[in-house]
Amino acid sequence: MGIVTCLLCKDEKILEVNRQFLQHDYYTDIITFDYSDGDVISGDVYISLDTVRSNSKVYGTAFSEELLRVMIHGILHLCGEHDKTTEEQSKMRLAENSALALFIEKIGGC
Repeated sequence: MGIVTCLLCKDEKILEVNRQFLQHDYYTDIITFDYSDGDVISGDVYISLDTVRSNSKVYGTAFSEELLRVMIHGILHLCGEHDKTTEEQSKMRLAENSALALFIEKIGGC
């Protein structure tokens, strides 16, 4: 059994992580570090609550829904999905929407 750790943080922390480990000098909503081994999924998922909040306003979604979408996004990365190309981004978005819909169906909302 693998372990997935979600680290919820502010914009400044995610920027620090982005600079230190990825040499990127910008804010983002999520950074995923994949430690998976074969079929065992493990990793650290950093999520900026500030950016999630901002994105929920931009996209007109509830904060809880946007947070769940970002968490799903991180898990999909740990499952081997990528989002570098336009085609990969489309596939990722479809997988996010499918997982989000399943969650809402089973749990009854965000």
